[in-house]
Amino acid sequence: MGKNKNLVTATKFLLDFMFYGGIVVTATLVFSVKKISEYLPRLVGHYEETVIIYTVLGISACVLLRELRRIFRTVLNEDCFVQENVISLNKMGNWSFFIALMSVVRSIVYTTVAMLVVIFVFIIAGLFSKVLADVFREAVRYKEENDLTV
Repeated sequence: MGKNKNLVTATKFLLDFMFYGGIVVTATLVFSVKKISEYLPRLVGHYEETVIIYTVLGISACVLLRELRRIFRTVLNEDCFVQENVISLNKMGNWSFFIALMSVVRSIVYTTVAMLVVIFVFIIAGLFSKVLADVFREAVRYKEENDLTV
């Protein structure tokens, strides 16, 4: 890994922070949405829907981050071309598509330009994860073939 070990370690730390922070934020949505609605009156009329949608989105994002953290563990162990990463990348793609779909549902309650960007970003992330899963699948296959010839 060499020079990039610090970057990978810092990124893993950031992922851990986002994962645990996401759990805390999701767990406190019942209270925080009520507080935020004092400043954003549009939320008052959609309190229950907002809490439900953001809880589903928060849990989904945490599950997606959990898979990404698993991948980073293999990178830190310098053994990233393993079948478990193919599975994690496929799950990440599925969760990204689900988050995009739930964001569409959220846009039915109230639409913002930012949410349209989020939908687009998660569709791209889902596609990217699925393609990377295929790339990793091939790398794992090559690695296993190479291991057998040695």
